[in-house]
Amino acid sequence: MKIAVLGAGVIGITTAWYLARACHEVEVIERQPGAALETSFANAGEISPGYASPWAAPGVPMKALKWLAMRHAPLILNPGCDMATWRWMAKMLGECNARSYARNKARMVRVAEYSRDCLEALRHDTGIAFDERQNGTLQVFRTQAQLDALGKDTDVLASYGVPFEVLDRAGCIAAEPGLAHASAPIAGGLRLPHDETGDCFKFTQSLAERAQETGVTLRYGVGIQALESDGRRITGLRTDQGLIAADAFVVALGSFSPALLRPLGIDLPVYPVKGYSITVPVASDAAAPQSTVMDETFKVAITRLGDRIRVGGIAELSGFNRDLRPRARDTLHLSLGEMFPGATLPGSDRAGTDNFWTGMRPMTPDGTPVIGVTGLDNLYLNTGHGTLGWTMACGSARVLADVISGRQPEIEHGDLAIARYGRAA
Repeated sequence: MKIAVLGAGVIGITTAWYLARACHEVEVIERQPGAALETSFANAGEISPGYASPWAAPGVPMKALKWLAMRHAPLILNPGCDMATWRWMAKMLGECNARSYARNKARMVRVAEYSRDCLEALRHDTGIAFDERQNGTLQVFRTQAQLDALGKDTDVLASYGVPFEVLDRAGCIAAEPGLAHASAPIAGGLRLPHDETGDCFKFTQSLAERAQETGVTLRYGVGIQALESDGRRITGLRTDQGLIAADAFVVALGSFSPALLRPLGIDLPVYPVKGYSITVPVASDAAAPQSTVMDETFKVAITRLGDRIRVGGIAELSGFNRDLRPRARDTLHLSLGEMFPGATLPGSDRAGTDNFWTGMRPMTPDGTPVIGVTGLDNLYLNTGHGTLGWTMACGSARVLADVISGRQPEIEHGDLAIARYGRAA
């Protein structure tokens, strides 16, 4: 079967890979000149199934009000937001209850844990390298109140058999020696020893090359205009280079997916939650992180990628605005400087050598990605992974490849499709 995959980020390329492994003829369509040049380009670098949690949680509305008043806030709300932003926020607020949180987190952990296993097998089969480290990840709590609130998360981890360690300050330093010099208070931490890190851009570019070697066609620089339908199935993809025909189509366009689907009558609740990152060189290995450390107070991830440190975080609700805000940059540098002083050369922000970047995370209100069938016979979705695209990529792609191929996926997948919103085509 010929399958067109729309999008060449980490989700699109892994989807193409697993479809090709299932003996399909695969063509990837991407408007950028190469793979992983948008949201997958400079993300935080963490592959953290254990930290797969929905942002919509009990208590978040009150926390959000406090964050908006903070100088170094993990949340930025642009007062010029359009109605799409407010509608999405209303849907997310509707998920901020204990029952929804438990349901959504269970779904996310299921996909993320499976994805880690798929990535491990892929790495074994291909020998692919991407500045990866299998040293676990550590969530650091600056206050005792943050540490005391761990119960609901560790309960879900335990129910899925995910190993974890609740650490005191000494335990955090033993796991990440560079924290010994932290100026920030450390009340304790949650360590996931089976989580890992790696450069999503390097992985996606390398896997795209391998996919091409196995027969996948990569068509870069092609502008996607519309999906044409006869009301029952997709009859073709209209692009700025002509009509593309295929037996099936996979939309893996991240935050750009809803606009393509809307004319088909598919209301996909995916919103572009803007994130930021900086990437700085390591000046002292002893003072630098060895894996990923997540600063819970600022919701910032600090990740070691070879001889670099990637610092990513912030959630900005401002539509598709791509402005690089100095306020976000300051927060990332503050977290890095307080957690790992001396890890990098001072003044990188002022010198402009921190590779300040922004990307649009495709976020659903419930945090769970949308994977599977639609109301059109040959149209499939793999999108809406939010901050966890890198973590969930391989598992999501393998599930969808199995669905398209008529095989039973290895994990429960019925509650991942768009039908959970009651909005099929």
